[in-house]
Amino acid sequence: MSITRDATLDQLDPALAWAAWNASESQTWDRGRVCLLWRRGGLGANEQQIQRSLQLAPSDLVDSLYSATDSDSRLNSFSSESAALASSVRASGDMNKLTAWWIHRLLHSPVPLIEKMTLFWHGHFATGAEKVQDVELMFQQNELLRKFALGDFRQLTHQISKDPAMLIYLDSVTNRKAHANENYARELMELFCLGEGNYSEADVQQLAKCFTGWEIRRKQFRFNSYQHDNSEKQLLGTSHVVSGEQAIDVVLKQEAMPRFIVGKLFQFFICDEPTPPATLLAPLEKIFVDSNFTLEPVVKTILCSNLLLSGWSTGRRIRSPIELTIELLRALEANTNLTKLAFLLKRLGQALFFPPNVKGWPGGRSWINSSTLIGRANLVFDLLNDPNSSFADGAFGKLSSKLRISSVESCVHWIDSTLLAIPLNTNERKQLLERLAMVAPDLMLKQALLEVAALPRMHLS
Repeated sequence: MSITRDATLDQLDPALAWAAWNASESQTWDRGRVCLLWRRGGLGANEQQIQRSLQLAPSDLVDSLYSATDSDSRLNSFSSESAALASSVRASGDMNKLTAWWIHRLLHSPVPLIEKMTLFWHGHFATGAEKVQDVELMFQQNELLRKFALGDFRQLTHQISKDPAMLIYLDSVTNRKAHANENYARELMELFCLGEGNYSEADVQQLAKCFTGWEIRRKQFRFNSYQHDNSEKQLLGTSHVVSGEQAIDVVLKQEAMPRFIVGKLFQFFICDEPTPPATLLAPLEKIFVDSNFTLEPVVKTILCSNLLLSGWSTGRRIRSPIELTIELLRALEANTNLTKLAFLLKRLGQALFFPPNVKGWPGGRSWINSSTLIGRANLVFDLLNDPNSSFADGAFGKLSSKLRISSVESCVHWIDSTLLAIPLNTNERKQLLERLAMVAPDLMLKQALLEVAALPRMHLS
C-alpha cells in the first residue's frame, strides 16, 4: 500500500505515513529521492555526495547527515576551521561577520542536518541582534541551539530561558518582583512550547512572577534573590510553584507541548500547509514522549517516512532564501564572498540573527511575491557572475566537464534532476533546449541556471 500524490492529510493512515519507506518496483531508491532527502534533511548536495548516497539505504543516509562517525577527521578539520573563524569574528564585534561565519557553516558543514536544525531553532526561539547588539551573546546562543539541535527539548528550553541574548530580547533583564515583565512568560507558552489557546492571561501573570530576579551580570545569567517573588503561584492548574525552573517544568509537562513541537517539525520538513490533523501527528507525539522528549528519533522518523519519500511531499515546501542559496552553492561546489551574500539574503527577507520579530520567519507562501521572485533570480545572477565566486575550486567554465555535461540535453537533465523538486514540463524543457542550443558550450550551464532561476518551480523543495 502506498501514499498517492493527490491524497489529503486527513485521508492518510498515520501508521502508513510514518512507517519507514522501502524501495519497491514502483518506487525505487533513485536520484530524485536522494536529492529530496538532501534538500529536506540537509542543505543540498554535490554530485559526489549524490552518487555516494545512491549506494546507501535511506536510514543510513539520514544518519550520515548528522553523524560523522565515518568521517571524524573531516568533521574535526571543519570544526577547527570554524572555531578559528569564530574567534576572529567575536573579537571584531561585527554582526555582519558573525552572519558570514554562520553561512560558512551552513555551506561547508559535514553534518548539515545539525546546521539545518540550528536554523530551525533560530526561527523557533527567535532572537534579534538589532536589540541584543552583542556579537558574543548572539554567538553563544547560536552554539546553544547547535548543541541541542537534535537533543533534549526540555534541557534546551531550560537553557534558552536563561540565555543572556534571550533575556535581553524579551526583556527578562527588567523582570522585578515589584513589576513582573510578562514578555518572556507569554512567548514561552504561546510561541515556544504550547501554542495559542493553551494558557490563560492569569497563567502569563503567574509565570512572569516565577521569572522575577532573572538577570545578567558580566554577560552571564544571574539569579537575584532579592528581586524574586517568593510567593507560591498557581500555574496551568499546578499549585505551589515558586521558582522559574519549576515553572518551566510545569509548562513542559502540558499535554499540548509534544503536539505543538512535532507540528512545527512537520511543517519544517514535510509541507508548508495545510495544518496536519491531530490524528496524523499522534505517532510522532508518541515517539517524542517515549524518547523522553529527545528530538533525534522524531526527526529521523520524519526523514525516513513514507510521507516524505513516497513523493507526496515533493514540491510542497517553498525554499527559504537560505535554502535556495546554500543548496545551489553546494550543488555547484561553490564558494563566494559570504559578507556580500549575507547582504543579498537580507534583501530577500532572511538575514540570519535578524528575524523579523519574536515569531521568527513565517515561511511558506510569505517568501514568494513578484518582487522576491525577481530578487531571487537576481541573487542567482550575482552569485554566478561574482568574480569572488569559485566553483569546484576553479572557474565556472570548468564545472561542466567535472559534471560530465557535454550537451544541452545533459545540461538540462543535470539541473532537472539535481536542483528541481518538480521537473520541467514538456514545453519548458523544449523552450530551454532551444535557447541553450544558441549558447556557446562554455556558457551553457550558466545560462541554463539563469533561465531556470526565473521559473517558479526553482523555488519549490
